Amino acid sequence: QVQLEESGGGVVQPGGSLRLSCEASGSFFSIVTMAWYRQAPGKQRELVASDTNGRGTKYADSVKGRFTISRDHHNDAVYLQMNNLKPEDTAVYYCKAEVIGRTFSNFDEWGQGTLVTVSS
Repeated sequence: QVQLEESGGGVVQPGGSLRLSCEASGSFFSIVTMAWYRQAPGKQRELVASDTNGRGTKYADSVKGRFTISRDHHNDAVYLQMNNLKPEDTAVYYCKAEVIGRTFSNFDEWGQGTLVTVSS
């Protein structure tokens, strides 16, 4: 079983910055991918950024050049540095881990979500 604990959301003015954190705990063999998704009111959940072992990072076009994903493999953590935030970035942000369990089964685990509000 894996738990993901997120932190770092809040209210920020347009042009401001926030840093989201997500740390995995529990019993597992490894984490292949850690990613950030977001869901705005009335919209579908969408991928923001991901980091996959051996394959690097991927970003949504809407955040390229403004957001940076990074991983701490030793602590099984992932971060999302968000700069030059825009009102359209307002959403609940979710951390997701693609996990290989102790019995080598693959499964996805989601965090509880953290709200980011960009408003003047």
